[in-house]
Amino acid sequence: MSLFDLLGLEVLGFGPRGWGWQFLAATGMTVAVSTAGFLVGTVLGSLAAWAKLTGGRVVRGTADAYTTVLRGIPDLLVIYLFYFGGSTLITAINRDWFGGQGFVSVPAFVVGMLAVGVCNGAYQAEVLRGAYLALHKGEIEAARAMGMGRWLAFRRVIAPQVLRFAVPGLGNCWQLCLKESALISVTGLTELLRQSFVASRSTREPFLFLTAGACLYLVITAVTTVAFSYLERRAMRGIRRA
Repeated sequence: MSLFDLLGLEVLGFGPRGWGWQFLAATGMTVAVSTAGFLVGTVLGSLAAWAKLTGGRVVRGTADAYTTVLRGIPDLLVIYLFYFGGSTLITAINRDWFGGQGFVSVPAFVVGMLAVGVCNGAYQAEVLRGAYLALHKGEIEAARAMGMGRWLAFRRVIAPQVLRFAVPGLGNCWQLCLKESALISVTGLTELLRQSFVASRSTREPFLFLTAGACLYLVITAVTTVAFSYLERRAMRGIRRA
């Protein structure tokens, strides 16, 4: 007999009446889409930060527009635009180019990954830009004085220092990714929040399953917070703190 059975919560267990396996799969989906979105955001954020710091007027203006717009509109609206806009485009291409019939929807995971990544990239861009501006200019000048090329100076001096200052902010961006992943349930992706609603409607015990979902979110948050704290300590090795 499991702990859930002893507590009278067999619906949360892994038995015939339990939803444990479904919640485990939904938790994995939440972590997967959040991680994929965070990585997409890292790429976009790095490009936007680079454009703001070193690009010309047009490039900087484009990056400024990206970060301003994406931080100013609701994330749910971005998800809807990606889902319905992407599905409409694919349906039109399928109809006009291949003679297909019917509505073709974009895979929910792809929508979630891209929407979360695009939104999160706007925040990561500002974190990385601020981390670069926090660098001591003398370190960059010293690297150039030693004859380092642009790429070598970036790899040996700039990137490690930027990451050192950016890790705490990137940890916050990860938490945003995790929360934004709950919004993807509107596209039909069975992540943690959607699974909680499905189980609560099936068993008519909404408080129990929504509380279970909240606890699983907190577990993911706690584990990843420990991981980012470790990365921050590693990044600050050899640095004397006041």
